[in-house]
Amino acid sequence: APPDMELSPSLSLELLPTDPLLLILSFLDYRDLVSCCYLNRRLNQLSSHDPLWKRHCKKYWLISDEEKSRRNQGWRAIFISTYCDLGRYIHYYATLKKAWDDLEQYLGQWCPRMIGSLKESVREEDLDAVEAQIHCKLPDDYRCSFRIHNGQKLVVPGLMGSMALSNHYRSEDLLDIDTAAGGFQQRLGLKQCLPLTFCIHTGLSQYMALESVEGRNKYEIFYQCPDQMARNPSAIVMFITGSSYLEWFTSYVNKVVTGGYPIIRDQIFRYVHDKDCVATTEDITVSVSTSFLPELSSVHPPHYFFTYRIRIEMSKDALPENACQLESRYWRITNAKGDVEEVQGPGVVGEFPVISPGKVYEYTSCTTFSTTSGYMEGYYTFHCLYNKDRFFNVTIPRFHMVCPTFKVSTA
Repeated sequence: APPDMELSPSLSLELLPTDPLLLILSFLDYRDLVSCCYLNRRLNQLSSHDPLWKRHCKKYWLISDEEKSRRNQGWRAIFISTYCDLGRYIHYYATLKKAWDDLEQYLGQWCPRMIGSLKESVREEDLDAVEAQIHCKLPDDYRCSFRIHNGQKLVVPGLMGSMALSNHYRSEDLLDIDTAAGGFQQRLGLKQCLPLTFCIHTGLSQYMALESVEGRNKYEIFYQCPDQMARNPSAIVMFITGSSYLEWFTSYVNKVVTGGYPIIRDQIFRYVHDKDCVATTEDITVSVSTSFLPELSSVHPPHYFFTYRIRIEMSKDALPENACQLESRYWRITNAKGDVEEVQGPGVVGEFPVISPGKVYEYTSCTTFSTTSGYMEGYYTFHCLYNKDRFFNVTIPRFHMVCPTFKVSTA
């Protein structure tokens, strides 16, 4: 500045008005807000302003105004006390807590008896003890989930979904931490793998790899499948179901609470429905959902087992005289190589259902492919109940079945 220009006095933090400073501080993350406490006395006083911590309590710990009232504490005190307990999980807690809350709310409405199977949370020292027992570190997202709920009791139905055919039933429980630790594997093929789920009927589990060994990525989640053509009994194939516990659990919960999986007989069935897989012929609509069954599948030799659930529904606005009975079915089955098989026969699963306005008929069947994917399509032939000379075909939409990604263990 020119020497003759009068300099204005330095702008001091102490001279700035409080409200603009609080507004600026309200945009800071909790770490920066804490750092401000150590800069000077003014910022220390401002960053301790209780309303500033409300956003962080809601964002990271999902603390509601009602819970704050019950605790009878300020927002800053709640944030600090919760951080002291759960601080290592701050990047996972809100996502997992919301998933658990959404799941409990949904179960309370649709599967109330399953709520009673959920276990209370575990303590940090319990998780530390498990790590000492298995000599392996647990991922923080897994630990965080068990600080909310310690899995469930070994009951049926299982929280992680069911599947049923005429002679086969599977229902997977989410294991509590002690049961999971008891099933921790150190044998070849499953070295350093922790079971996450267990089916009482089939013995099937989903495992999480705690280390990157035997061809697995660290924290990868999978179903194990024995390699029937290998001489080494420890050789397995892994059907991958998740890349981390957080992704695996939250994606499953999202499917459940958004209605992606149907509720049948008070339990969650893991059928996936493609919304485009619907066909309407006259007053009858046919929709299909499918599922892959790892416990009945094999990579070596190639044998991929799928089940499908079909829903046949007549519009409630249809005329009563349109009531009809299913006479036969025709299937055109195509694998990934383009090989085609045609099947025609009477009824479906031994039944000849009658469909009338507003009525629904559902059934489950299965198929296998020698390739990792394939599709089916076809039609049902119906005859009218009030005009037995009239027959007509109802389209079954094409539906695809795809095996999950898999890899072979390098054990």
